Amino acid sequence: MPDPVLLVLDAEPSPRLGRLTGRVEVRYADASSLAGLLPAADVLLVWDGVSDAVREAWPGPGARPRWVHTASAGVDRLLCPELVASDTVLTTARGVFERPVAEYVAGLVLAFATDLPGTLESQRQRRRHDREGQGVAGSRAVVVGAGPIGREITRLLHGLGVTVALVGRTARRTIHGVADLDRLAARADWVIAAVPLTDSTRGMFDTRFFGLLQPSARFIGAGRVATVVEADLVDALNRRWLAGAALSTFQDEPPDTGSPLWDTPGLVLTPHLGGDTVGWRDRLGERFVAMFERWSRGQPLPNVVDKALGYVPSSDLAEDTAPNTDSPS
Repeated sequence: MPDPVLLVLDAEPSPRLGRLTGRVEVRYADASSLAGLLPAADVLLVWDGVSDAVREAWPGPGARPRWVHTASAGVDRLLCPELVASDTVLTTARGVFERPVAEYVAGLVLAFATDLPGTLESQRQRRRHDREGQGVAGSRAVVVGAGPIGREITRLLHGLGVTVALVGRTARRTIHGVADLDRLAARADWVIAAVPLTDSTRGMFDTRFFGLLQPSARFIGAGRVATVVEADLVDALNRRWLAGAALSTFQDEPPDTGSPLWDTPGLVLTPHLGGDTVGWRDRLGERFVAMFERWSRGQPLPNVVDKALGYVPSSDLAEDTAPNTDSPS
């Protein structure tokens, strides 16, 4: 029986797949060659997590891989009607990025509270920076998105003494439903967006939403890019509707040099750096190899996406073990 064909939608540096040597036939594709190579592949590893090539190539003729794995937490760049309707199993890198993204959010909260951006700008201008910092302990946050990343952010903020309301798609136990979001956001010092991109979350953080926030509030975008209407956030910051914001994902990766995002007052840009910590590519490769070994033995795969929902559903156990949250109302 021939070795299975593993097709890798590549990005630099390439994944380290040494443990699979001699067990699979590895082929590499880029955006231009993917459509022609898909029919011969048993498995597709989407190593280039910011590419739209899968969504564009999948509807073409020929057979399709039985399993697609993406080296990212979200799948919005992959999904198309033909993939959703297929029998192909789709999995994600869930479990790799939760803690790094949570630490990124906590770092931004501390940086905003101590006005680190203003301090660094004053240093650049060689002038003294007088300011009164904001206490983090006792402040109030709303984390929007009750998946693994949102729950890890909640845990870390609790450790800093922040009162956190966690908002999910539906209310359950310690998690608020979206019906509570406006009320909670209007009282929050920190609003953290960590939702997957679906039809219901696309553009949810817009002019109407930013108009609810306190002038002293900060908004941190730690989820998928299209959940935030960038132009509305820029306008809200220019109008001083909120005190600051931070984004790690953008409509254009990275933003064009002429983008107004670069010059928006109070906006911190960290282009796609939220989950990038030393060794992250190795961890992604190790996770895929372990999953491939399960797949080759016919065992069920973890992190399977519900393609109709557009994300990996949380198990009842995962929801029940979420940290206790307190409403900032």
